[in-house]
Amino acid sequence: MLNRATIDRVVAAALEEDAPWGDLTSEYLIPENAVARADLVARERGVFSGGEVFAAAFRLTDPRIEVELVVEDGEWFEPGAVLAVVSGPARGVLTAERIGLNFAQRMSGIATLTGAYVAEVAHTRARIADTRKTTPGLRAFERKAVRDGGGRNHRHSLSDAVMAKDNHLAVLTQKGASVTAALLAAKDRLPHTAHLEVEVDRLDQIEPVLAAGIGTIMLDNFSLDDLRTGVAQVAGRATVEASGGVSLETVGAIAETGVDVVSVGALTHSARALDLGLDLRIDVGDHS
Repeated sequence: MLNRATIDRVVAAALEEDAPWGDLTSEYLIPENAVARADLVARERGVFSGGEVFAAAFRLTDPRIEVELVVEDGEWFEPGAVLAVVSGPARGVLTAERIGLNFAQRMSGIATLTGAYVAEVAHTRARIADTRKTTPGLRAFERKAVRDGGGRNHRHSLSDAVMAKDNHLAVLTQKGASVTAALLAAKDRLPHTAHLEVEVDRLDQIEPVLAAGIGTIMLDNFSLDDLRTGVAQVAGRATVEASGGVSLETVGAIAETGVDVVSVGALTHSARALDLGLDLRIDVGDHS
């Protein structure tokens, strides 16, 4: 989950990367007593995400900088909307500008793309979920953006739930045990609170998996006809997740097959940064 400690740790590292020995441009060109006011302005329509992260970039650079968030995370906005107002020492505002924008643009881009997927399945019961295909080190940030866009989070890490894919099943059954027996044996060793999901890529794999009493079955790269058949075969005995080949053009039809969840790696690995800008005004008068 994205808490203040995580935000501060990651944003501080980003600031250090960007200005390891200070901001030479601001220190040499901007008077020490100059103050700035800047508006975070939307250049296109979207969903806002990362307000606290944006503010942290300025707070960690100079605690005297104030950030007023005008729009809340999860809100849609139109081009020209002012999303936040920044005010304080100009040097610090200029030093933090790029890092603050990078996070806000990335997170808002993910939230906006997620919102588009959610809209495509709004007429169905399916939920849109992300995957572990996130930027290393930024998963909590990108997962927060997915939620702001109306999506749901899949397991956060390998430590959160059991998800058996084809390679896992191949290892489990290498001594000749059936898939059902292998999964039942694995369940016996699991804590009772651990959720078990199994991925299948053929219809004939569904029944042996369901016989083990798993919680979620993932139908991976199934055709629409096979998804409908699979949903009917599961018949409510497990949560049905569809994955693979999902795009904005296909997600509506996939959701209409009756699946409960559609997981979409593109939410995080293919989202583009939203076009946001920081319109800045500097006052170099005497503020001593």
